[in-house]
Amino acid sequence: MAGSTYNYVTFIRTTPEQLWAALTTAEFMKKFWLGAHFETEWRAGAAWKLLFEDGSVADTGEILECDPPKRLVLKWRNEFMPELKAEGYSQCVMEIEAVNDTATKLTVTHSIAVENSKLINAVSGGWPRILSNLKSLIETGEVVLPPKNKADVIARWVDFHPPHWPFVSKSTHAASHCRKIVFRKRLQ
Repeated sequence: MAGSTYNYVTFIRTTPEQLWAALTTAEFMKKFWLGAHFETEWRAGAAWKLLFEDGSVADTGEILECDPPKRLVLKWRNEFMPELKAEGYSQCVMEIEAVNDTATKLTVTHSIAVENSKLINAVSGGWPRILSNLKSLIETGEVVLPPKNKADVIARWVDFHPPHWPFVSKSTHAASHCRKIVFRKRLQ
């Protein structure tokens, strides 16, 4: 299949049930997802949205599969960056597998049918931060990258578009940089 894909695998000292609860409980999610959380019914066919701390919408989609505590498949579209929204819907698959009595494997695969996708470029910087926070929070009770405010969350996201990457034009990077400055000014 042509397109772009990002994969992330981590092993977490927890059970599949505890990991599922962490991934689907809004209050817990806010702690590791840089202040954001999902709003949904957690069933196949349900609409979902990822909300920033201030209630504005970051991403939306539909739950395609929901098999607790093993597998979650989301139809996913970015809503706050026009160039990413224009790429259309992507798919995010989260697979949870017990490794032994104390460890669980989490595999996140985010893909889209767009070659050199700017969305996949963005999530390739976002997922490691989010999932590192999740792992740390479950294992130690603390995140490694706490958000300061919405401007900080957006700035971290926008920073995933380095101008030297071949599929990110300098004009896209400059526009993202300008947006970052605008967001920071608006939120101050």
